[in-house]
Amino acid sequence: MRRFERRGLHLVGLKLTAISRELAEEHYAEHRGRPFFDAVIEFITSSPVVAMVWEGPNAVTMVRSMMGPTNPATAAPGTIRGDFGIDIGQNVIHGSDSPARAEQEVGLFFEKAELVSWEREGGRWIYP
Repeated sequence: MRRFERRGLHLVGLKLTAISRELAEEHYAEHRGRPFFDAVIEFITSSPVVAMVWEGPNAVTMVRSMMGPTNPATAAPGTIRGDFGIDIGQNVIHGSDSPARAEQEVGLFFEKAELVSWEREGGRWIYP
């Protein structure tokens, strides 16, 4: 979380949740039929996850860059996957790949009332 805050993003949603198989399958529906689908579903439902929503200029692009590539073996040190990832099948972090997908995924994990929109004091001076 500190990494995202240091880059100027601000948190608008946060929850610890257990993901049901149904929700996991909806979340990863685009991967249905691929060889790794069942393993991904098994992994994401195996323990609670921390779901977060971040806002800021170019938030999706910035977060994807900070995460590093999906395969931690090719992720550079300094990226989240490069620093904390071990196995491609047990992904340490997920991030939406586009603003449209982010909107869909936020809707899967959060009710509108669970999101708190706010602006960092002085933010309008830094980010017009």
